[in-house]
Amino acid sequence: MKIGVFGAGAWGTALAYTCAKSGNEVIHWGYNGIFDGLSDLEKPTNVTRTDDMSKLQDCEYWLIVTPAAFFRETVRKMKNIYKNQPILICTKGMEGDTGQFMSEILNEELPECADFGVLSGPQFAREVATGIPTGSTLAGNEKVRAGGHIALSELYLQDTDDVIGTQLCGVGKNAESLISGYLTIKSGGENERALTFTRAWNEIVDIAVEMGADCGTFLGLCGVGDLFLSATSTTSRNFSAGEAIARGEEYSGTVEGIFALRGLIRRAEKLNIKTPVLCEMKEKMGL
Repeated sequence: MKIGVFGAGAWGTALAYTCAKSGNEVIHWGYNGIFDGLSDLEKPTNVTRTDDMSKLQDCEYWLIVTPAAFFRETVRKMKNIYKNQPILICTKGMEGDTGQFMSEILNEELPECADFGVLSGPQFAREVATGIPTGSTLAGNEKVRAGGHIALSELYLQDTDDVIGTQLCGVGKNAESLISGYLTIKSGGENERALTFTRAWNEIVDIAVEMGADCGTFLGLCGVGDLFLSATSTTSRNFSAGEAIARGEEYSGTVEGIFALRGLIRRAEKLNIKTPVLCEMKEKMGL
């Protein structure tokens, strides 16, 4: 299959390489031709890089892997070349200004796209790119999931039709990872850290239930799996940023957990759901 991958950071590069290793022809788009992810790894010969988005218009399946902050802008540019390809959203997070999920932005900017889904799970980019066994939740309709299994056959994929729940898991784990890093430094002990962490996760699940998500999704790879990976490892940018905030230090790069925490609170307010723990953590971190 011919696959178009939008986004050239570490995660976009990892997925482009995984699609190639899965036996597909890959056209990999990077904004302004900048490919700054995993530059030390050898590029598979069946990956073609380009800064010309039109080169992806004849691909049969699209993966969007841009940061959440640039997702809307990318989709607007894609609209001119869209030919009814199924789209797999591989961006975790919420839009900072609106608190919208990526699928909601896609519906706004590309309403003609009927076949879209979400990929989410415990995935550190470098490990995925180097072939270390990795599992992910693949959410969407049958057409999207069928394409996803061809595109990413190198991964262990757990199927579901719960697109909202899968996104909430990805957003929630970003916020929880940030909180976990902060509590590692600031909590009085492991008991307090576990208490706060669990209560915060319960509030995120409350939001999901109100939005019609399946609670079972939170027990899958995109839920418990991703939570375990991101909220316990210093390799996680969100966890490390939480530690830095607790120490009063600067942190670098895009920290999705900050946008996630703000966005979850904003969404809860719209749904009239109380989130005292999330609000308290936001205030303590000065966010």
